[in-house]
Amino acid sequence: MRKLLLLLFVLGKVLVQSQNIDAFQAKVFVRNEDSLIYRILYPEKMEKGKKYPLILFLHGAGERGTDNKKQLTHGSSLFVDEQGLPTQEAIVLFPQCPPNVMWTHRVKEKNKEGVWEFRFPLGESAPRPAQLVNLLVEDLMASGQVDTNHMYVMGLSMGGIGTLEFLYRWPEKYAAAICICGGHDPALAEKYCHVPVWFFHGGMDDVVPSVYSRQVFEVLKKCNVNTRYMLYSELNHNSWDAAFSEPGLLEWLLSF
Repeated sequence: MRKLLLLLFVLGKVLVQSQNIDAFQAKVFVRNEDSLIYRILYPEKMEKGKKYPLILFLHGAGERGTDNKKQLTHGSSLFVDEQGLPTQEAIVLFPQCPPNVMWTHRVKEKNKEGVWEFRFPLGESAPRPAQLVNLLVEDLMASGQVDTNHMYVMGLSMGGIGTLEFLYRWPEKYAAAICICGGHDPALAEKYCHVPVWFFHGGMDDVVPSVYSRQVFEVLKKCNVNTRYMLYSELNHNSWDAAFSEPGLLEWLLSF
């Protein structure tokens, strides 16, 4: 009986993931010699002439690839119901970062205690995948379908780090953000302190220690009363499951 229940659970999860994938259109953005694969979800009934909020979701390192599917592993179910229909009156963008590169130039190494220490060099410019995402966002802005006053960025792990760096590099573009198990250099945070950010982190996170999000939050809370911090003291790195279950998560994001 236990095996049967497990099988039904797995089959149900596969079905939901398949519905999520099918709901998001698979596309390729090309700029000169470079290309970026991505998935995009439109509202169920697009009204001609109406402009919609844009939500950009940056995935983590484990979802990098070339299949244009893995980036939907975490987070896509926020935007699709059990029938595979969009749940939000928004355009939702899930780009996929290629293998062996990142959304940022983040550097990490373990100290003598075996704890990961991070540095966040900016380099001369953003990594090419991040540049292409920004160019794609600008193309969507020019399409006439996007409400450019209501654009949002969210991400987890590598994408949480990317979320904060996108705010730094393009501080006037996004109205609010969600950063899950990410972090960045707090010395850069004042540049985007006008943007409300909701942080989520596991207190036991041994992949991206929570100090890297907490330090940024400590800067932002001084200049933005809408910035929030949620620490799940017993969780490790996968705090995204708890974050996605937070009541009012997307309502908070879209309220700005």
